Amino acid sequence: MKPKRSGVLAQAPACAGTRYEGTRPRHPQLALRLDCEAPDPGARWRDGARLPYLGGEIVLALDTGRRAAALEDGVLHLPLPPEATPRQIQDGAEAWLRKEAARLLAVCVAIEARRLGRPAPACSLSFAARACWIQIDGRGGLRCNWRLIEQPLETIEQAIAPAIAKLPVAVASADLFAFAA
Repeated sequence: MKPKRSGVLAQAPACAGTRYEGTRPRHPQLALRLDCEAPDPGARWRDGARLPYLGGEIVLALDTGRRAAALEDGVLHLPLPPEATPRQIQDGAEAWLRKEAARLLAVCVAIEARRLGRPAPACSLSFAARACWIQIDGRGGLRCNWRLIEQPLETIEQAIAPAIAKLPVAVASADLFAFAA
C-alpha cells in the first residue's frame, strides 16, 4: 500500500489484473443507509404508542389516576405522569406484559396438559433474546419466552402442545411394579 494525496492505493499481484482505489464512490443504496439518522429508541415508548399483544395491538396510555397498570378496551393504562421518560414507560409496559404472560401461559399449559391427560408442569418465563419459544428444563417443567404473549392465542397453544407432549411421563412407583409383574 502506498499513500497518495487523494487516498490510499492498494495494488494486487499482477496476476489479478485489477487496481482498487480506496476513494471509490459509495453504492447509492449504501449511501442512503449511512446518511440517514439512527432511529430513536425512545420513539416506541410514548403515550399513544402501539404494542403487539395476543396477535393484535394495544395502545399505551399514561394515567396518573391509576395505582396499577390495567388493560381496558385495548388500552393499557400505566400509572405514570405525562412527563415520564421512554425508559420508565418501557419498564412499566414490559412489567405488565411479563406478569400477563406468566398468568396466561400458566393457564394455557394447564389446559393443554389436562387435554393430554398429564399433570400440569411448572411453567416459568424465559427472557433470552434468541431462545426458542418454549424449552423443557431439566426438572420436567417448561420455560416459555415472555414475548410469546405477542402472538395470537392459537399460536401459543400450538407451541405449548408439542412441548408438553415431549415431557417425560411420570410413572408412579406402584404402577411401575404392577407393570413389571
